[in-house]
Amino acid sequence: MASLNVSSVLVVLFLTCLEVMATKGNDQIIKENNCESKMGLPCVLEAFTSIFNTGSISSKCCGELVVLGKVCHSALVKRTLENPLFKDLNPATIIAKSIQTWNKILALIDSPSPST
Repeated sequence: MASLNVSSVLVVLFLTCLEVMATKGNDQIIKENNCESKMGLPCVLEAFTSIFNTGSISSKCCGELVVLGKVCHSALVKRTLENPLFKDLNPATIIAKSIQTWNKILALIDSPSPST
């Protein structure tokens, strides 16, 4: 019985350490890449709405998101999911929407402009 309790404590400690490492990892990525200053507030709000609610991103903000880069984009989304305000959201759904948004902006950036 005592070994079961010790095992349970070890599992909880392991999971807690993983969570702390993930948080530090995202914060470290964001800090090292200066992620929080690469997009203007209007575009941050557009991207946030597109991923965490329902919305679209303008071509101007697509350009800013591409400059931000996928590493920063992913780290910022993951850090947002760590915020207790978003605990009721399904992380798998948000990450899928994040990937969908990223792929959509790449398609918009890569597609040729219509001829005038």
